Amino acid sequence: MARKLLIRDLTLRDGQQSAFATRMKQEQIDRVLPYYKDARFYAMEVWGGAVPDSVMRYLGENPWDRLEKIHAVVGDVSKLTALSRGRNLFGYSPYSDEIIEGFCRNAIESGLGIMRIFDALNDVDNIKSTVRYVKKYGGLADCAVCYTIDPHFTTAERMKAALKGRKLPKAVFTDAYFLGKAQEMEALGADMITIKDMSGLIPPTRVAGLVKLFKSKLKVPVDFHTHCTPGYGLASVLSAIVHGVDIVDTNIWNFAGGPAAPAIELIYVFCKKMDIELGIDMEAVAKINAELLNIRRELEAFDAVKMFPRPFDPLTDELPEDIDREFDRAIAAAGSGEETTLIAACHAIEHYFNFPPPNELVKNAEIPGGMYTNMVAQLKQLKSEAILEDAMKLIPRVRLDAGLPPLVTPTSQIVGAQAVNCALDQKNGKPMYSNVSNQFVGLVKGEYGKTPVPVDPGFRLKIAGVREETPYDVSKYRMQPNPVLEDCGGVKLAENEKEVLLLELFPLVAKDFLTKTKKARCEAGRAAAAPVGAEIPETQPAAASARAVDRKALTGHLVVAPMPGRILRFAIKPGDRVEAGQEILILEAMKMENSIMSDFTGTVKQILVAEGDTVAADAALVEIE
Repeated sequence: MARKLLIRDLTLRDGQQSAFATRMKQEQIDRVLPYYKDARFYAMEVWGGAVPDSVMRYLGENPWDRLEKIHAVVGDVSKLTALSRGRNLFGYSPYSDEIIEGFCRNAIESGLGIMRIFDALNDVDNIKSTVRYVKKYGGLADCAVCYTIDPHFTTAERMKAALKGRKLPKAVFTDAYFLGKAQEMEALGADMITIKDMSGLIPPTRVAGLVKLFKSKLKVPVDFHTHCTPGYGLASVLSAIVHGVDIVDTNIWNFAGGPAAPAIELIYVFCKKMDIELGIDMEAVAKINAELLNIRRELEAFDAVKMFPRPFDPLTDELPEDIDREFDRAIAAAGSGEETTLIAACHAIEHYFNFPPPNELVKNAEIPGGMYTNMVAQLKQLKSEAILEDAMKLIPRVRLDAGLPPLVTPTSQIVGAQAVNCALDQKNGKPMYSNVSNQFVGLVKGEYGKTPVPVDPGFRLKIAGVREETPYDVSKYRMQPNPVLEDCGGVKLAENEKEVLLLELFPLVAKDFLTKTKKARCEAGRAAAAPVGAEIPETQPAAASARAVDRKALTGHLVVAPMPGRILRFAIKPGDRVEAGQEILILEAMKMENSIMSDFTGTVKQILVAEGDTVAADAALVEIE
């Protein structure tokens, strides 16, 4: 009897997020769903990650509708899966159990079958609530161990640290470390364990060892998730299959490779040669792929790769002899542990089919591709691209200072943004950590959970104002305001539990989306009731760029934006007395919250921007006299 391998298709979530900035519209999703029902994947990842934020922010669509519409077509043929960040869910702050339970219940009622749950610190305490509620409401808990590697410190750096009385840690992220986390998760009630390699940094030999270790020590199925960015992806997935993994994550041909996961079509060829059964209708997969080609062309403006793979259908197209031999060579090398040969064979296959080559910069930097692109974007906004190399060099230092967190959302963004801030500090002649985001403060303080190595108490005091690790106090959690929209017939901004959850998880984005939705509905109702030819007033946008300010007309001191961003909220109002160093507002930049302090003591004369405004670097925010 042939061995069975299960496939989790990532195309409609991680695939489009990795390669097309999560811009697939519902109309595009709908075009492939009937074929997905026929394809019969074990699971389809369709929700979570950046999907809920992006469909509201960029597409004006309701995230709950997306999940429910997919389930309405696919039903229970494939288990629908979503990605969540444990206690952080989709955001950057820990949430109370009330929010976590409501989110899990509504997601499962809307058709979710599997929740993949991870914590950016691999702190198992942070996933307990989500595991409990997912299982309570009938879902499967897929608990993910985040793969990461230890930072490399040169001998000189270690000697320099030793002279300062500081010992740099030896290897932390060993096989024993990852197995220990997996066993803790299994004991919690995990229905499966995923080795989650969000950076694509796990080489074939390492994943072979981890899969064999997990299979020998765990009773639940083991899944493997990786990306192709640095060039290990296809080889590492093959290695995981050869060494007994139960499930692998793939994308369909036109959404595969590069920053995304390997193509199911290549995995199918490998498995056919090894007499491994996938249980997938590849004719239906070919129909999905044909439509994905059209959709990819429609998404051209967001295409991160702009390299189309050579057309290929493994059911009808014959491989050239030399490429067929590369498949055989890869299988043999995966079995014998000849990593160099395995990687070379897989690169030859990918090159023949015109998949993107390895990203050497990301590979050498040993950081997630998304983290790197976020840093580049941040520096471009600040017109400081020249310090990118300095910021990259600071990542190991910043990461170690913060307790050596794995580099996965949100810690990758927190560490990356802080490395940029520190590089800017040095450029401007200031000490490192002169400018820190609220999220970095929270990470160092202990609000995100326990870090893999303890944070130095002196550093914590400097950054967070406390010496002892201080967990997030969920009793202080406050729900987002849910105002009545008087100009829309007195309806509430969030009218039901699902809308309340959107407001909690994505305060600004959901506020904009729900406001526009309610106003559009209101205007449509007025239009239907109005006499023919009556004029209907225009709906104003919920958020806008800040208006231009004539600084020559201002007589007081100005607090300006240190970087481009969006105004989240104010801590002051006109007429308030403020002291130099006092927080006056929160600015969101590159998904980080930054406390903007007053440089002056005085009285707030006027506030020059509004909550929700987008501001440029050096924009005038508040006038103080």
